[in-house]
Amino acid sequence: MAMRKQGQLSPSVTGISPKEGPPGTRVTIRGENLGQNAKDLIGLKICNVDCLLSAEWKSSGKIIARTGPNRTVGDVIVTTKTGGVGTCTVTYRCYFVATGPLQESAVWIDESETVNYALGRNRPASPILTEDFANPLGLSDEGNQGKFPEDDLLDIFPEGSGNTTLENFDAAWFLLENHHGTSFDDLKAGLNHLKRNSIRAKEGPISFVKTNLTSFIDCQDSMGEMHRKLLDDDVQFKGGCVTDELERLLNCANSEADILFQEVLGRKDKADSTRNALSVLQRFKFLFHLPYNIEKNIKKGDYDIVINDYGRAKSLFEDSDIKIFRRVYEVVDQQVTEFREMLHNKLLELPSTLDEQKKLIRYLIELENPGDPAWECLTNQQQWLLKLLNDCKKTHIAKDKNSILQQGEQTQESSNLLSGQRIPVPGFTRHGSLKSGSKDHSSGSTHTPDTAGWRFKTPQRVLFVEELTDILTESFPDFWKLGQAYFSGNLVLKEAEKAQKIDTSKHAAFKKMASEIINLFSNLMRAAFLPESLESIDPELRKSFGEWAESKTDTPGAWLPHCVRYVRSCVGALSNLDLPPDSLEISQELAFDMRTHCMTTLLKQAIEDTKCLPTRETWVVEADDVNGGTTQLPVLFENIVNETIQHLHEVVMKLKPGEERIFNQRTIQKEAISLCTQLLQEFSKCLEWLAFNGDKLSHTEAGTVPSKDDEQQEETVPPLDKRLIIMLSNCNHMVLRVTPRIAENMDKHDYPETNKVLKAALASFEDVDSRLFEEYVEQKTNPIVGSLEQNMYAGRFNWNECLKPNGVRSYLKEALMGLIQVHAEVFAISPILVGRVLYEVINATSEEICRLVMCVTDFSAYGALQARVELIALQDAVGLFGTEESSVAIQEALNELPELPTDQDKRFVEGLLDSFKRRMKFQLMCFKSDPVIRGPAS
Repeated sequence: MAMRKQGQLSPSVTGISPKEGPPGTRVTIRGENLGQNAKDLIGLKICNVDCLLSAEWKSSGKIIARTGPNRTVGDVIVTTKTGGVGTCTVTYRCYFVATGPLQESAVWIDESETVNYALGRNRPASPILTEDFANPLGLSDEGNQGKFPEDDLLDIFPEGSGNTTLENFDAAWFLLENHHGTSFDDLKAGLNHLKRNSIRAKEGPISFVKTNLTSFIDCQDSMGEMHRKLLDDDVQFKGGCVTDELERLLNCANSEADILFQEVLGRKDKADSTRNALSVLQRFKFLFHLPYNIEKNIKKGDYDIVINDYGRAKSLFEDSDIKIFRRVYEVVDQQVTEFREMLHNKLLELPSTLDEQKKLIRYLIELENPGDPAWECLTNQQQWLLKLLNDCKKTHIAKDKNSILQQGEQTQESSNLLSGQRIPVPGFTRHGSLKSGSKDHSSGSTHTPDTAGWRFKTPQRVLFVEELTDILTESFPDFWKLGQAYFSGNLVLKEAEKAQKIDTSKHAAFKKMASEIINLFSNLMRAAFLPESLESIDPELRKSFGEWAESKTDTPGAWLPHCVRYVRSCVGALSNLDLPPDSLEISQELAFDMRTHCMTTLLKQAIEDTKCLPTRETWVVEADDVNGGTTQLPVLFENIVNETIQHLHEVVMKLKPGEERIFNQRTIQKEAISLCTQLLQEFSKCLEWLAFNGDKLSHTEAGTVPSKDDEQQEETVPPLDKRLIIMLSNCNHMVLRVTPRIAENMDKHDYPETNKVLKAALASFEDVDSRLFEEYVEQKTNPIVGSLEQNMYAGRFNWNECLKPNGVRSYLKEALMGLIQVHAEVFAISPILVGRVLYEVINATSEEICRLVMCVTDFSAYGALQARVELIALQDAVGLFGTEESSVAIQEALNELPELPTDQDKRFVEGLLDSFKRRMKFQLMCFKSDPVIRGPAS
């Protein structure tokens, strides 16, 4: 069978020369794609007569052959292995020409029909083709120097011929072919010879008789003399017959001759019989050499030659009655039977390439193998594939159980060293965040303790996914393509289609076989990664798909993207095969569920990584005039989120042909929104916990092994008030910059309802910010406000007995220094929070001082001046950070004081205030100008 390979064109015959002729005519066939080599040419028909045996392949555009016996007009059809049955744009006319007894012929002629046995009996007869007609010019061609090329003659005279018996005879062709080296004088002599013969032929028989009249009279006289002598002999033999006596004499002579030449004739008969036997051997050497040739070609792997030779022998000698032929053919038939069995066994051996299987099936069909070899190959390959998948499952489950036992033993031995330590998996950071550009390591890390080397090997389930998908990707396409070729009839040549009927009723069975393979692959994969999706099926059937042991040391988030890539690649390869809708749906559902599982697992893993971030807080504030001071915690959290989003985009969100967006399903969309919101809110909880409980964190509780750096870190944990302002700065940075960037990144990667996630996250951070801010303001206000009354009445101070004021008293200066200290602390961490904090602290301080002043029932004149100086000094000192509430409170307190009676008292108060400002100028500068927040004071 000739299978047309992809990209190969069918043979096309565009020219033949000559275009007509008797059987045995040597023709040149020209065209395109006439075969890559001589072995590629497997068929040639001229006027529907097989001429392959005489074909001589020259190139892909030229074949030379001889025509067979026929008398019709037809096409020239070329058949090749690579291109199949070709087409033809020209025709050839074949006709019979009477052949004389002394002429050569390229085909067999029944010689009994070429000799006219009536020659010499009562009427004259002439040869069928005379010498004059064969050589009309009567010239010798010995002077020609070589034969004129036939191809050149065909190019010069495409429609002509040099055969004098044909209708398209061309004199120029004849002269070039037979007399291209003859001189001009000889050609003129040949022309005269041709004219004489022509004149002689025109004169007819009457002219011939007139010319030879004397000869005719002499013949008559001789015949009359013979008749007279015969009459005399009759008289002499007294009425007897002269011929009887002549016959007797001849018989006697023959007997004597037999006696004399018996030995010579015997040797002649033996020689003739030997010659006939050798002729038979030579004539039928193809059959007698066939057993040896078949054995030799089978060893060489030339199966096409074996099949062609067997087909030729079968057509010639299968029904032969000659015993020797039948004996040889029986040997050949036995060899072919063994050869057929060998091909059948080889067809069932797997693995094997698709091309090899097609060849073997074609060979078996051409050898008329009983049964349906293509269907047997399909069923055998399906069972082999199912066995491969199940064996892969059993092998990896057994290895997985062994590795878990080893993990348990080694965990017990190394529990003192690695108690509670997280497992670093290739592709993730120490605390579970993904490392960009990380490589897959299956052999472990060289930088880990030997006792924990097993922790860094590729998990058995990952190896299972790789092998299972490789099996299906490499073997199933060949199975499916072979089935498609079988049902489309492309496994056999058109000539063999009658012998190999396609059973279309098996089409449904084949689809079911393919569906069983896809279904088993999907269920094995679900049993390993999505066991909950198999809960609806029968328990015994679910058990057959494998029961994987649960391992506490597994880190699925690290390897799931890798597994999903393999599954999606496998499903993509299956989608290109034009599978039935039910089989394709099974594989696509598996890929969809794996993508969904990967998304939820990675997001949950990111949430767990976020919960572990407090252990990584170093409390080192990196100052930034724009963003304020922050620790590394927001950056670490943003890295975790962005890397998770990036991994999900590459593995889950980025669609391949035929895949569905996972967010098209509302349930998955809701789960994704919930997990993303939970992830962002988890970090706000982390900030709040660190602010209030940062001093309580221990590595034992965090599940990590402390190092020297970690011990030093625990000693440098700041006090509560500083932790509050640091986390407040981190929270402010998250609200203003990080969270919007994360939401923008999620929106860029087509996450659903990112505005909803952003809104919930900002609300969470704002709640934490409010609690942290209230606690910090309280931490900073209480010491200042709490000491005001005690310091105001230090030394048993009495407003009614106050001496003449000489300046602002110490209690107010101490309060201002407390405010300055708060300003410095907040400004060092986050300048953007200075105003927000100082507003509250100054407001509380102002209200407390005003309350204390307003509680005084009796002021002396100097006491009223002292209180007025201090209230105005407080109002002027806080400057830009004074609030409307503080101004109102101070004004109310001033209103409770007696009015200044004279201008001299006013000037006295102003002088005291000027002196206070000069002395406290440097300290009060922080309240007058803040370039970061408000710009220079005008």
